[in-house]
Amino acid sequence: QVQLVESGGDLVQPGGSLRLSCAASGFTFSSYAMRWYRQAPGKEREFVAYISSAGGNTNYADLVKGRFTISRDNAKNTMSLQMNSLKPEDTAVYLCNAVALLDGNLRNFWGQGTQVTVSS
Repeated sequence: QVQLVESGGDLVQPGGSLRLSCAASGFTFSSYAMRWYRQAPGKEREFVAYISSAGGNTNYADLVKGRFTISRDNAKNTMSLQMNSLKPEDTAVYLCNAVALLDGNLRNFWGQGTQVTVSS
């Protein structure tokens, strides 16, 4: 059974930091590129960060570049998002996503999300 389970969301003050984690199971994690997305109330889901399957390549949305860092540990089947200098506009449900093209088939998995609230 494929599972992506996010954790680490919390209420934090502006300027604070949080570290989100995504634990994967039920598939070959090291074969999948991973992404973080977020969705705020009343808004569309938006891309936050990307990391390649081996971890050598990363990419970030302009809104978070320089503040967020994505990483992964393929030995532990986990991905993380270190978020610094948080702003109220970072408030959203953060979701992890796994994608791979295997044997000509696109595999695309989503977690349920973890709530991040940035407020004083």
